[in-house]
This record gives sequence, C-alpha cells and structure tokens, in this order.
Amino acid sequence: MKKILVIEDSLSIRESTIDLLRLHGFDAIAAENGKQGIQIAQTYLPNLILCDVMMPEIDGYGVLTALRKHPKTAAIPFIFITARSAKADVRQGMELGADDYLTKPYTAEELLKAITSRFEKQSVLQTQSQRQLDDLRNSIAMSLPHELRTPLHGIMGLAEVLMEDHQHISSAEIYEMAQGIHQSAERLYRLIQNFLLYAELEMTLYDSERQAAYTSYETHYPQVLIANIATKIAEQANRTKDLRLNLQNQAIRFGDIHLKKVIEELVSNAFKFSEADTPVTLTSMATDTGYTLYISDRGRGMTAQQIAQLGAYVQFERDFYEQQGSGLGIAIAKRLVELHKGQFSIDSDPGHQTIVCLKLQPI
Repeated sequence: MKKILVIEDSLSIRESTIDLLRLHGFDAIAAENGKQGIQIAQTYLPNLILCDVMMPEIDGYGVLTALRKHPKTAAIPFIFITARSAKADVRQGMELGADDYLTKPYTAEELLKAITSRFEKQSVLQTQSQRQLDDLRNSIAMSLPHELRTPLHGIMGLAEVLMEDHQHISSAEIYEMAQGIHQSAERLYRLIQNFLLYAELEMTLYDSERQAAYTSYETHYPQVLIANIATKIAEQANRTKDLRLNLQNQAIRFGDIHLKKVIEELVSNAFKFSEADTPVTLTSMATDTGYTLYISDRGRGMTAQQIAQLGAYVQFERDFYEQQGSGLGIAIAKRLVELHKGQFSIDSDPGHQTIVCLKLQPI
C-alpha cells in the first residue's frame, strides 16, 4: 500500500484529502504544518507528499528545500497544492524540485490523476534504472578481463624470468625487473579502482540518496588542492617546466577527495597525450555564478565522435581504449562533476589543442 503524506494547515482540506486517499486504497498520514511535515517525512518516508504552499512558520517551499537536502527524502515525489497559480509561483516550485503543482480548488479526479501520474513515472524510471544497471554489469563483465590482462601479463612475465634465471641475473637487473613488476601492479591497482569507482558512479545516477550526499560536500581552497595535484603529476611526468598555473580561489560544493580524483585524471591525460616542451595550462576563474576551471594541452586531442561517446558504457569497449587510452578516466571525471551539479565540456581540435572546462557550484 502506497503511503502518502498530506501537509496542510487547513483542517477541513486536510481531513477531506485524507478521507479521499484512504477511500482509494492509500495509506494516508497528515501533518498540520511545515515543521511537523518535515519530521513525519523523515520518520515515515512516504511514497509521495502533497504539500500546501502557504503555511505559517515553514511554508511549502521551505519544506521541499529541507527534504531535498537529506538523502532519505530527496527523491520522494512532491506535489504542491496551493491557491497561488501565478507563473512565477509555479516556476519557483519546479525549480526547487517539485514534481507537480495543483491549484485550488481542484477536483478529486484531478488530485488522483496527479498522484497516479507521479507513481507511473516513478515506476518507469525504476525500470529504466534497472535496465541501465544490467547493461553496466554486462559491459564490465565483458571488458574487465581485457583491461586487466595487459598489466597482469607484465607482472607474470617478469616474475617468471626471475624464477627461472635468478641465479644468472645481476642484482641491478633484478632491481630493474622488480621496478617493472611494481609499475605493472600499480597500473593494475588503478584500473581496478577506476572500474569500481565508475560502477559506483553509474549506480549513483539512479539512486537519489547517493546523489544527495554528493552535493553536501565542500572544498574551501580548491586553488591549493588543484595546484598541488597538478604539480605532483607534472613532476612524475618530468615536465614541471611545461605546467602553467593561473588559479583563483573560491569555496565550492565539491568534496575534496572527489575533486582530487577529477584533477588527477584530467591532468594526467593532458600530460600523457601531449608532447614534452608543450604547455599544459590550468586556469580558473571565480565569479558569483560559480567556479570555472580550464585544463588545456596541445596534444593529440579527441574527435567530435569520441567526445560524444563519453556518455555511459562505450568507455569499456576495447576499440575505444586502444585508440584513446583515456576513456574511463574522463568518464569518471565527467560523472563526478555532474553528480556535484556542475557542468563538464570538452573542446578539441585533434592534433592541435584540447580544452576541458569544468563549471562547479559555489557555496
């Protein structure tokens, strides 16, 4: 039985709505004001919420804002019920995340139709989500063995040489082979971590509770974090002189761990796919509308088709990996930015320049 919470300060409207819902087979519960409605929603987690807009203390907009901030209540379908039918009022409710807007007076048929429509839409989304997750599982199952095979062959090959010829190999050669084993192991570890992270991010796209958690994280000094990571990667590539930093600071709604991952993947790609003695430039700008970061290089770049393929599952395809080598890392960066309500774009002229642009939400 679907549970519906009615938040309405008018006793007569509240009771008549509850009676109507129960008559049609719903488990209806009520709250007489916004504050009580928030508490009941967080306690009982209804399948849908009907909420008046004009209420004392906390109005409907405040209720919706509060519930959207918490993972457990962020995805509950929310229908506003109000006597205010001005376009600006409707737009405000929709911008806050309302699913529908009923204007008083409304008929029983209109109310039940709105509720049925919300539940049908939710069912479709759940079906689509399950299909997407099934596709993801199949994609990983098909591609994971291939992606892991290359570094694993390096480890096994070098280890086999050491076992068979250790009596005839110098200490310097043993050390060199050990370095090769270690490098292959690090690559293998990173591949596994990236596959696991990407799978988690894909599942998060269809899990409102996980999504809401991402927007609760903050980084207050992205300038320092970005500079430190970019410098470290430049040192590892022996290209510190190629790094150009022009960074401003602004507190953003982006967890520092996830921001670190995004910068690592994008800056690593910039160095990996560009030649030594060509610049890799990071430029950021802080404005009232957000924090914008540009990462540019003068390497091989990407075609328009490859950029368009950075959607969901093509990153796991073998031919894309062999041609580009950076699909999964870019896909992870893109997903992380999107889950933090930011924008991710790539502008590339193959063989000349590639610019990755991140637009992140300010605090």
